[in-house]
Amino acid sequence: CVAMCVRDPLAGVGGMNHFLLPEGSGAGTDAGRRYGAYPMELLINDMLKAGARRDRLEAKLFGGGRMFDSLRDVGRSNADFAEKFLRDEGIPVVGGSLRGDGGRRLHYWPVTGRALQRAVTDVVAPKPVPVMAPVDTGALELF
Repeated sequence: CVAMCVRDPLAGVGGMNHFLLPEGSGAGTDAGRRYGAYPMELLINDMLKAGARRDRLEAKLFGGGRMFDSLRDVGRSNADFAEKFLRDEGIPVVGGSLRGDGGRRLHYWPVTGRALQRAVTDVVAPKPVPVMAPVDTGALELF
């Protein structure tokens, strides 16, 4: 997955999107929402409607890490797609963190352009310790 953070620093308008796959051949609008171009174009168009100007847009890209040991590195494909998309659109990438291993948790403040990322580890939470039921002593209580 890749997250794209875009803003117009003068207009104070910005936003963030996230996509799962760079391109695909799904059918219908719902399938198209999973692929990179659709959410990226939607975000940029919504920002322009809110007062941003295309010539002032700047972006930060995060993600694209290798999540699984498989033959196809989808994270790298996502990162390559996002960089090419922004280059083709003439939007400079001013920061971020792409590729590598593992996932990231991201917070983004579009007005200031500040982004905070944390590595997401695959550490498994400890299993809860079972609570032992009280031992039945066979006593009878009358009331």
